[in-house]
Amino acid sequence: MSTALEPTVVGLWFDPVCPYSWTTSRWLCEVEQHRALDVRYHVMSLYMVNEHRPDVTPANRQVFEATRGPSRVAIAAATRFGEEVLPDLYTAFGEIVFDHWRRPSREEYHVAIRATLELTGLPADLEDAMESDEHDAALRRSHDAGIAPVGGEVGTPITHIDGTAFYGPVLGAIPRGDDAVRVFDGARLVAGYPEFFEIKRTRVRPPVFT
Repeated sequence: MSTALEPTVVGLWFDPVCPYSWTTSRWLCEVEQHRALDVRYHVMSLYMVNEHRPDVTPANRQVFEATRGPSRVAIAAATRFGEEVLPDLYTAFGEIVFDHWRRPSREEYHVAIRATLELTGLPADLEDAMESDEHDAALRRSHDAGIAPVGGEVGTPITHIDGTAFYGPVLGAIPRGDDAVRVFDGARLVAGYPEFFEIKRTRVRPPVFT
């Protein structure tokens, strides 16, 4: 537990293409306006979450395969320049992709990555990582570090607070202001109880990013 003089360390494991990773990350940005947080970004992979699940349909497996590129670029950037580049890279990418809910194509992700690299001043050749397995081992190490404390029956994002890890929170919209702080305090409280495992309800509408 952090003191009043120390920021709370929050680890966020995200896949850049996951809309719920995006809403969670923007929620934490809101909380940072009111609380001392040290949010540390790490990359995980929706493809790796689902690669061995027997209930994934062939069509969905193709979707996960087609969306691997941005996480590969993110881990390639983190490998070359350090994880410090991830917040700006993710923000630039997310602001391009998540203006409204849709399922971008593989080529649209290439276009978004190209624009992201230009906006952040990162080398254009990082786009090559989208179609390469060169950084998959590093991606798996990062992915496994995030998911190991919560087990395999989860998705993205994974959040670590005060040494406690949990899947989510899965947010259909971005809490703002005092609402953001209340959600943070609630998530921190229930996650801190060692016998707490799950709260869930069915999602009935697509996420909202405004």
